[in-house]
Amino acid sequence: MRETLSVKLFNVLQRGKGRLGNDALKRIAGFVDSQRADDDSFVNKSGIPDLYYTMFGWMLSYILGVRLDAKKTDLYLSAQQADSLDIIHYAAFMRCRIIQRLIEGGRIGLLLNSFFSSDIRKLTDFNGFPHNDPQSPYTQFIWLSLLEDTGRTSWGTKFVNKKKILQSLTHYHLPDGGFMNVTDGLTATTNATVAALAVIGQLDGYTTSNKDASYLRSLQESSGGFSAAKWSPVPDLLSTSTSLFILNCYGLKPKYSAKEFIDAHWLDSGGFSATILEEKSDVEYTFYGLLALGAIGED
Repeated sequence: MRETLSVKLFNVLQRGKGRLGNDALKRIAGFVDSQRADDDSFVNKSGIPDLYYTMFGWMLSYILGVRLDAKKTDLYLSAQQADSLDIIHYAAFMRCRIIQRLIEGGRIGLLLNSFFSSDIRKLTDFNGFPHNDPQSPYTQFIWLSLLEDTGRTSWGTKFVNKKKILQSLTHYHLPDGGFMNVTDGLTATTNATVAALAVIGQLDGYTTSNKDASYLRSLQESSGGFSAAKWSPVPDLLSTSTSLFILNCYGLKPKYSAKEFIDAHWLDSGGFSATILEEKSDVEYTFYGLLALGAIGED
């Protein structure tokens, strides 16, 4: 059975945890705990409880051993109006359900990929898509992750038409390499390229000879970081973390060490910042910091 993207993420996060000493782990765990609301949800950049940030907070809590109350997590998810969520928040909701089950019963359910028997909506039934496009690489990445998290990837063409999905990605591909999230763009973006490579890898296998994976590798800057796009002023931790993660999936080592880049984004608070120009942490970028540590491909 092929590992789901969620399983891959958990494994790389665990590897990142293993590369840190006790003092560092206590600092990061302390920051994560500080971002928790009274109902065991997690707050966004503005300090407001947010389902999307709760997904990152719960994943980090599970990895780092930050204790969550199973009753509170159950109440929080029960209060969500899942049927009205857009695809990003619905996917976050379903991943939170997985983490809740991990909190209650350990890792076996995740590894067996047998989570839920309830139906989910078709892709076209959602209101609101990234870039307003249900076929863009990033939307397809979120959709495939959601299908994997709900055990739907083996249901055939009702949900997954491998040939159709792979063909649709070609409309966002550039001749020189890389992908866009819009069909009328002029240059590839890191987010779109990572998303497309994740979908291709999960559906068609990860091969070191993939030219777009090699293109992604070429985007790494000498600082060790990756920028969101060619016009971005500075490389950022999200682009760097996700690029390193996908390169790791494809068995490709980065051009440069990213250790110093990652460390430069680790703040005194114990959390990680989005860029070196920012001085505030949140659980999303702390997730990306730990993921990057696990994906750097170095012992």
